[in-house]
Amino acid sequence: MRLVALALSLGVAGALVPAWIRDMRRAGLVRANWRGRTVAFPSGAALVAAALVTLAPLALLDDRADLDLLDPDLRRWIVYVLGVALLGLLDDALGRAGTTGSPRGWREHARAALAGRFSTGAVKAVGAFALAAYAVSGRGREELDYLADLALLLLATNLFNLLDLRPGRVEKAFFLLIAGLCLAGWTVEPLALLGIFIGPVLVGAWYTLRERAMLGDTGSNLIGALAGVSVLETLGDPARLVALGVIAALNLYGEFRSITVTIERVPLLRQLDSLGRPR
Repeated sequence: MRLVALALSLGVAGALVPAWIRDMRRAGLVRANWRGRTVAFPSGAALVAAALVTLAPLALLDDRADLDLLDPDLRRWIVYVLGVALLGLLDDALGRAGTTGSPRGWREHARAALAGRFSTGAVKAVGAFALAAYAVSGRGREELDYLADLALLLLATNLFNLLDLRPGRVEKAFFLLIAGLCLAGWTVEPLALLGIFIGPVLVGAWYTLRERAMLGDTGSNLIGALAGVSVLETLGDPARLVALGVIAALNLYGEFRSITVTIERVPLLRQLDSLGRPR
């Protein structure tokens, strides 16, 4: 029954997201992408809105009609997912992402904050830490396990933000991760837990991939949070530590090197990255 949330979110997003993206363009909510094309921005806001529209009837029926439509753990994780998406929206609305001289990455945002400049990235980092600390608390985890879960959730969110430099890259990475987790654990737990968000992400991926919309930090934060939650809910402790090591290494690499340049140098990654993108 819990996959009903995924099915309903697909229907809701399919009906609403295309119209919302067109309205964003008409309202002037646009930005030039990496090729200079004017696209709707930030489309991540439309994904969040579609998820909330989906949640409204599901939450009512799940409680009042005693139907098993929502995973009980969603109550814990939805605070983090929506919270970091809101922080991303703050960055999209008040920050200067993509403009010349704007701080990028943790190091530059930290320098901006220490210099007394207003940095939405620094606000986003502190807010994400607070939300993650709240989300992973109260689960009976020992000190080191708690800290590892906290780090994994934060680093996964940041990693997908670092990946968001080409259309559709974030969504491809996310769905490859979800497929791997479901197949490795022979489970549909991530789909059942996060279905209200996954449907809109799937629909929105068509518009970002075809360069009609741009996720913005709102969308990349949203998807990164979903990725982190999926890993935490699916993997056992040894596998989580391995995942933490890999995600931490990728974050470190992304802070000092260009992930895009690396992808371009590896033929298989380059083909996968460009798959479905207009030529």
